[in-house]
Amino acid sequence: MKMRNTAFALLALVAGVASAQVTVDSVSVGEREKTLFERIAKIEKKSEKFNLYFNMHYAFDADFNQPDNSGIRPGAAGFNQGAFNMHQFRIEAKGKVTDWLSYRWRQRLNRNNDGGGMIDNLPNSIDFACLTFAVNKHFSITAGKQCAAYGGFEYDLNPIEIYRYSEIINNMSNFMSGVMFTYDFTPDQQLAFQMLDSRNGSIEDTYGANLEANKLPLVYTLNWNANMFGGTWQTRWSASVMDEVRGKYMYYVALGNQFNFSPKCNMYVDLMSSYEELDRKGIMTNIFGGKGNFNGHNMSNTLYNSLVAKVNYRFLPKWNFFVKGMLESAAIFRGEEGIADGNYRTSVGYLTGIEYYPMKSNLRLFLTFVGQTNLFTERAKALGASDFSIQRLSLGFIYQLPVF
Repeated sequence: MKMRNTAFALLALVAGVASAQVTVDSVSVGEREKTLFERIAKIEKKSEKFNLYFNMHYAFDADFNQPDNSGIRPGAAGFNQGAFNMHQFRIEAKGKVTDWLSYRWRQRLNRNNDGGGMIDNLPNSIDFACLTFAVNKHFSITAGKQCAAYGGFEYDLNPIEIYRYSEIINNMSNFMSGVMFTYDFTPDQQLAFQMLDSRNGSIEDTYGANLEANKLPLVYTLNWNANMFGGTWQTRWSASVMDEVRGKYMYYVALGNQFNFSPKCNMYVDLMSSYEELDRKGIMTNIFGGKGNFNGHNMSNTLYNSLVAKVNYRFLPKWNFFVKGMLESAAIFRGEEGIADGNYRTSVGYLTGIEYYPMKSNLRLFLTFVGQTNLFTERAKALGASDFSIQRLSLGFIYQLPVF
């Protein structure tokens, strides 16, 4: 019987690996949960050289007041659709091969897997495909496709934990190929310097036509992570410069701060600002009618600001209540001739929900309400934009299932 159980577990593992691909930001957990392999084979897993996870965010969503296809005008008012939705399904493998070498691989299965035309020859569905070399106990080097080291606590979370991203994060490129140098200069202070490709696809796909290519399409990021005052205040700060196309740059700053008031209550506040000499997010370009209005490419000199705050309160050992707010703006700063400077859109996001943790692991069941109101200025309304709000009520689960 034991041999049959072991054989079954190995077959399940092989099938999982054959259809899989990877993830790595870990979800906050209590004590380590036994993997499916350990439960089926009844053999304790002792090596950390290979870990396999299924990352899932699944829900029944009731959507209300969805916008039209332009994203700048209201669509049908009232209840639009109720449907089951696998928001996130990523397979992740990671491990520590030796004391100085580790790896990470994560891929999103519900995303296009076509790698054609990608500057790094990898599809956008792959988040991570990298190796980390620990030179010593303080200094390490990560090479391959990885997450851009932008600051912010929400940005740093596993994507399956997010019920709705801020607009600034939702419209940026997060996973690109390159190299990162990390230095832990104290046990609680870390600096990271990163150089990545500034885009995944071609210039035409990212920004439009009629633009001169740069010879070093790279983004440079300096990141500071800290854990101060006994963990009461934690930081995820970063400053980035991106070489978009020849003579055009993006400057991005993110200041993430988390405050741990007690074992039951914490709060994070993320401040983000992105000044783009060539509109990377595309929100302002869309308000002005798309790339075609600007000689076939995105518009210039856009400014995006974002404030995100979330409070968690674990009012019972297995129950968590949260509220989250987002305040964002989209503006023109020293724009093209004939285009007025100033704010064009203000977005207000509001979320709340309750989460139940049935096990001493990262499985959670949730009931959430997600809302967002988009308010356009008169200059934006003159271009055809209209104020609108969207809402969603969701019931589902989030689980980073340990397979092996």
